[in-house]
Amino acid sequence: MAGRDDDESIGVFEPLMVAENAPYRAALNDQALELAQATAAFGASLPASIADALADLVRSMNCYYSNLIEGHNTHPVDIERALQDDYSTDPEQRDLQLEARAHIEVQKWIDQGGLHDPAFAPASIIEIHKRFYDLLPPELKFVENPVTGDPVPVIPGVLRNQDVVVGRHVAISPGAVPRFLERMDEAYRQPGRIASVLTAACAHHRLLWVHPFLDGNGRVARLMSHAILCKTLDSKGLWSVARGLARNEADYKRHLAACDAPRRGDRDGRGTLSEAALAKFTSFFLGICIDQVAFMENLMRPERLRDRILIWAEEEMRAGVLPARSDRVLRAVLFQGELPRGEVTELLGTSERVARRVTSALLEVGALCSSSTRAPLKLAFPAKYAGRWMPGLFPDI
Repeated sequence: MAGRDDDESIGVFEPLMVAENAPYRAALNDQALELAQATAAFGASLPASIADALADLVRSMNCYYSNLIEGHNTHPVDIERALQDDYSTDPEQRDLQLEARAHIEVQKWIDQGGLHDPAFAPASIIEIHKRFYDLLPPELKFVENPVTGDPVPVIPGVLRNQDVVVGRHVAISPGAVPRFLERMDEAYRQPGRIASVLTAACAHHRLLWVHPFLDGNGRVARLMSHAILCKTLDSKGLWSVARGLARNEADYKRHLAACDAPRRGDRDGRGTLSEAALAKFTSFFLGICIDQVAFMENLMRPERLRDRILIWAEEEMRAGVLPARSDRVLRAVLFQGELPRGEVTELLGTSERVARRVTSALLEVGALCSSSTRAPLKLAFPAKYAGRWMPGLFPDI
């Protein structure tokens, strides 16, 4: 049932966007343009087959760092195991694996064009929450009543019907939530690529300010911002803002709290909340995005990536984990993007039986993948090798 509506004015969370005539707007526009250019250049530098494999790993990375912000540490290797239905025998760890799998499933749905409305539309926000919570284990679908300590169920996709306090922020009355979400939708349907990029940051805070659900608001906000950036920049999911936010968590939360503050004088916009604080958060958010694109681009530079993978392959061959000549197949895939299976025998200069053994070994260890027994071989990015192939992507076990 809908909760009490205290009839708060929509103006109490204005401005929703940094105004075009604001003194900070020109610098924000420059950052948005820099991000768009960097994203386009990075995407164009990768063969499609490698980009697809990388996007799968980045989903695990995005999930890991988003959950880490919530205080849940599930390493990408354990997330990868969950995606293969390999769960821990420890109930608590299993629940965290299921939570991570839920996050990845929702992000994959977003990446594949699942959202029909803009990500900031009320229907999209509710759908993201519903899909995520539908996949959670029962033990994670509760929050604790701060007064009584009793468990309160969180219903997937249902807006809160009670009051909440987040830190020092007293959220709007529950009955007012739909009105405020509609205002967000109206405000953020702005034409132009620059405004859309800025929306990823501005809507991020304003959604958290509204706090539409009893739980899961942080994850929904980050998935919403991810969806906005993917749609606006055609980022193909090749980088993750969540990694940057988690690595700068104190600053992230400090900026969010600052955005709750009221306007500071006549030069601080025309809304109820501080436009200067919103501008600083937007600049921080865009700076994080630009930094993450640069990090991934440096990590994926072809010559460096090839060197790291081929050095790994040489060590695995010396250890007897991979058969001889495995590095030749990997080298061909790295240069070409994919390798037809029928070309492996000629490439290695061996019999078909030896070629099949090399191919099978590379598939078994997860270095390569293929959609069928006859489909071309493509590079995979298993989380267990990320520390060697792509150092710094996430912490080692």
